[in-house]
Amino acid sequence: MGKRVLVVDDEPNLRLLIKEELEDMGLEVDEASNGEEAIEKFQKSSYDLVTLDIEMPGMNGLEVAGKLREIKKDAKIILLTAYSHYKSDLASWAADAYVVKSMDFTELKEEIRRLLKL
Repeated sequence: MGKRVLVVDDEPNLRLLIKEELEDMGLEVDEASNGEEAIEKFQKSSYDLVTLDIEMPGMNGLEVAGKLREIKKDAKIILLTAYSHYKSDLASWAADAYVVKSMDFTELKEEIRRLLKL
């Protein structure tokens, strides 16, 4: 069975694009549209990596990253956001990588390969 990734983003079109890119890499991809759904899925299933949008309604990605770490200390987490200023936010260190969103998924895929040792 391939590596499993949970993609968490409140934008359905972006979730779909990321899912397709990661499936092309041979990964098994599940989706969540918000933090609460992500935590629920994370508790029920095993994921090798989670990509997390930071700016989401309700619980933001930094809060979700903290909760995921409580559930599984060695969870691999990539914060994915349109806002580069979060990179200096200490809470972003709850993640293994930080990628600024773009329509070019090269950096995201490189980080996933690095973290999953693909």
